[in-house]
Amino acid sequence: MIDAATRLKGVEQLIDMKQYFVIYAARQSGKTTYLQDLTKRLNAGEKYYALYCLLESVQGVVEPERGIPAIISCIKESFLDINIIPQGDKFAQTADLTDYISVLKASLSRMCTLLDKPLIILFDEADCLSEGTLISFLRQLRNGYNSRSFSPFVHSVALVGMRNIRDYKTRIRPDSESLGSASPFNIIAEVFTLQNFTKEEIIQLYQQHTDTTGQIFEEEAIELGWEQTQGQPWLVNAIAYEVIMQKLQSDYSKPVTAELVAEAIQTIILNRPTHIDSLLERLKEERVRRIIEPMILGNDFIKRDSDDFLYTRDLGLIRVVHSRIEPANPIYAEVIIRKLSSNTQETLQGSEYPYRMPRYLKDFSLHQRLRNVSLERSLSKAFVPFCFSVI
Repeated sequence: MIDAATRLKGVEQLIDMKQYFVIYAARQSGKTTYLQDLTKRLNAGEKYYALYCLLESVQGVVEPERGIPAIISCIKESFLDINIIPQGDKFAQTADLTDYISVLKASLSRMCTLLDKPLIILFDEADCLSEGTLISFLRQLRNGYNSRSFSPFVHSVALVGMRNIRDYKTRIRPDSESLGSASPFNIIAEVFTLQNFTKEEIIQLYQQHTDTTGQIFEEEAIELGWEQTQGQPWLVNAIAYEVIMQKLQSDYSKPVTAELVAEAIQTIILNRPTHIDSLLERLKEERVRRIIEPMILGNDFIKRDSDDFLYTRDLGLIRVVHSRIEPANPIYAEVIIRKLSSNTQETLQGSEYPYRMPRYLKDFSLHQRLRNVSLERSLSKAFVPFCFSVI
């Protein structure tokens, strides 16, 4: 296992500085594991109490009169679950939940007066909040933050999810109340992101398995895994699991070869596990489609500073290589193209005459074919918009 702390440096320094900050990264990139490890590490020390709080259950609750009590319920459950913060059971014990405009700030402030050490809260999936609930949540955090000099409040807060702080603003409808000049976003001191594994970290990860079991990863297998995943954490681990547990049935005497890695990749793509399905769901979002479609068409005139581009990149769907926008890794590239051409594939598979891919396509990787602009453009100008229309 690669310690996420080595991939995300500077967080504990911000905590010491009493700062509020954002951590964002693509799905299944190690955020939750990092937060839970950080919570344990902080609680094991003598300086702070740390609380990990998952806000997933509040998703879709846009009215603050319902959303804020739901957030308080999440915090209360987190105090009870961790069971090492003294008097945690007293959080919001007498809170007036009808006063949703200030009850969160008041409850956190009262809790902090009961503690003998500063409180840190790590809000996971904070970006699932939206509209009125999001505005009220951030405003109450801001009010507590600004009044800390004379009223106890949370020492440091992390808002964690898949979105950068700029994308929290898109969770507020254009016709909702104005944020005004005192924006609830302006207390954020820093924004962090969890990067993909480097090639060296993948080698280190697989070496840990070799040290434990004696099973060898051949050099070509590691190289192929790196090339196809570009270090995306879930893909790196999923390929290893598929090869070791499924294909080799935990027979550690057999090496992990490039052939087995290639087979595992195809199995993952075809079986469409949750991670891949989540990727495909993103293709339905208009913001994502406005970037993916011209990318597939070979259009190089996508605005790199547009919110749509930054959002799609932050989701981990695309990357920029040598000034070119392309899928984040070859596996994602194949998943995207398969989805766009799924209806055609089904027709061919059900036809009377079995379809066989021409050899020149087999020998020419999909990732390279995406770069064959002259061919792709001529075929895709009609094909890609049609495919998006039926997703």
